[in-house]
Amino acid sequence: RFHHVHGTNIRLDASCTRATRVESFANGLCFSQEPLAPGQVFLVEIEEKEAGWCGHLRIGLTAHDPQSLDVVPEYSLPDLVNMGDTWVFAITRSHNRVVVDGEEALALARCPPWEPFLRIEQVRIPRDALVGRSRPGRYSHILDELYRSNTLPATARRSRIGVLYCPVPNGTADMHIIINGEDMGPCARHLPTVHPLYAVVDVFASTKSVRIIPVEYGLPSLQTLCRVVIEKHIIHRLAIDGLDLPPPLKSFCKHE
Repeated sequence: RFHHVHGTNIRLDASCTRATRVESFANGLCFSQEPLAPGQVFLVEIEEKEAGWCGHLRIGLTAHDPQSLDVVPEYSLPDLVNMGDTWVFAITRSHNRVVVDGEEALALARCPPWEPFLRIEQVRIPRDALVGRSRPGRYSHILDELYRSNTLPATARRSRIGVLYCPVPNGTADMHIIINGEDMGPCARHLPTVHPLYAVVDVFASTKSVRIIPVEYGLPSLQTLCRVVIEKHIIHRLAIDGLDLPPPLKSFCKHE
């Protein structure tokens, strides 16, 4: 859930899992209710957009307990970051991946996009919940290659963005951003792990509302494994209709 301490323009729903910025383009900071455990992803889905503003969601980690803040800063960048012990990454329409010393190719080799798990360091997360998808429409098969590759534009409605930190051998941690099931790489390094780290979500500018997506760690479901196999052997999603499968499984395979 989101912490009850948040920016002045944020309104939480009764469950504290949906945060909406009700005015302006700033004062939209939100925090996780509890500190994150190592390898625990804090995942949100963009539910609403607001035209007319420049800039998008910002996400990261902070060692500041929200309860200790006298005033919630107006912006995550630069205000909260300037307070120290805070690492925030601004999401853009593209070019979010952080490439360090050729590690991108190694990461893709370790965890190709069709694998049911996303692997980051020693962390293994079922990929299905991490992937945001547009609702299939009448002509959505035209975008099937985009759909099959499990990608939405990072700043689009229904895009899913998460943050986590992974301990490394030198006693510090790396912060990773996940966008629609893909690891963007170590967006910040050498984070101290001696203090609890809270997730920071800045519902900024064109991002109007976000919702927390729960992530269960464990084995993928049989349905998910079936879908992975089926997606490898079809040309586009409309071909699923011709398969001899139960209707609920067809709908699941088409992400309906």
